[in-house]
Amino acid sequence: MFLNKVLVVLTDLAARLLGNKLFRQHFHLLLSAVLVFGPALSLWVSHHSIFARRSHFLYRLFLRSGWGWTCVFVGSFIFLFSFSIRRSVLHSLRHLSRLAVAGGLWLCFCTLLDLLENTTGSCYEPLPAGPEVTGGQPLLVLKEGESKSECLKAGLVWRGYEVSEDVFLLCLCCLLLAEETSVFGPYLRLGGVSDAPLRILFLLCVLLLGLWIFLLLCLLAYFPLFPTQLLGGALGCLSWRGLYQGWYRMGPSWYCPGRPGQGLLNIKTIDLKYCQSKTV
Repeated sequence: MFLNKVLVVLTDLAARLLGNKLFRQHFHLLLSAVLVFGPALSLWVSHHSIFARRSHFLYRLFLRSGWGWTCVFVGSFIFLFSFSIRRSVLHSLRHLSRLAVAGGLWLCFCTLLDLLENTTGSCYEPLPAGPEVTGGQPLLVLKEGESKSECLKAGLVWRGYEVSEDVFLLCLCCLLLAEETSVFGPYLRLGGVSDAPLRILFLLCVLLLGLWIFLLLCLLAYFPLFPTQLLGGALGCLSWRGLYQGWYRMGPSWYCPGRPGQGLLNIKTIDLKYCQSKTV
């Protein structure tokens, strides 16, 4: 009983924050401020910290498979949330299709960014350290006719026009999590029934959102790469705006899955569900 009360209090507080109108309208501005001013944290953080190593387990376990973690937690929450209200698999799949669209967009942009880096880049061979080295930077000799994969396999250095895919992914996942979980607060205010599994999934999504923001701050503070990270974040924000602030506003149809909560945050539907749970 005690643990259930703690779960209810925590999820209610988180749902109230994420469902707040000001938070929903200005979260992307907060994320933009993090992207712009986050690299300034490199002046204060210690570069001997465990987070200053790319081999840290948080980067290896979560960052390299960030989209997978987001799909598992957000997809489970969307399906359980929509199915518990409408009891329709097709309706739940329609809401889940937003994840499929975002995933397809992410894959397309990653492919284009790799193509851009391959097209604009060149392979270089670093010379051994010697008296000709200035400022601690080794001299590089251009290697003609090498592709990026061949260059890296040979242990050489590839230099090209780069956009940070990690920052792009983290920004897109943060905005997607904020959008998809923001419907839980209005649902609770309308008197919707929320069992422990749904609340646990919602809380896991909130914790994942906090983790993505933390990892984003770590990347900006310990591995500042301007303007590649800023471009990656801008691409993530533009992807979110094009989907959630553009296409999804057209309403549910055969070509549009609709916005989160559309067809679910209905007082009559929720009241009927509430009455059915009471009678049981």
